[in-house]
Amino acid sequence: MRAEIRAVGRLKAGPERTLVDEYLSRATAMGRAHGLGPFTERESDPRTLKDRPAETAALLDGLEPGALVLALDETGRALSSLDFSRLLGRARDEGVRSAAFLIGGADGHERSALPAGARLISYGAATWPHRLVRVMLAEQLYRAVSLIAGSPYHREG
Repeated sequence: MRAEIRAVGRLKAGPERTLVDEYLSRATAMGRAHGLGPFTERESDPRTLKDRPAETAALLDGLEPGALVLALDETGRALSSLDFSRLLGRARDEGVRSAAFLIGGADGHERSALPAGARLISYGAATWPHRLVRVMLAEQLYRAVSLIAGSPYHREG
């Protein structure tokens, strides 16, 4: 199952860019043997998007029919790392071919434009900068693959 982070905004060279690239590379390398990956990223330039509906449309552009869609949203459901891993593994086992993880612009997503079955997930009640959310999501993707692979990267308790 392919997985793509789709984000409004661009990460410039720096520590966040380095971390996102590193975690997605690790997830891709480890995931191959477990039917997961590649893990990629697609950025939308907010300067070319006039409003929230346009941002959401850009994030959904070219989405494969039947894709698992998880939109990061402050009102979404908080998932433990283990639950996140189980969600990915279950989707893969059910034959889902791709997953898209959406990080909207400053005003979030146009909910009415999200496909049926899209899930809202959250990283808690705190407000996080978009570039850090992208790092956290990339790390959680790697952690999910690690859990599926039985790697000692994740420790419970």
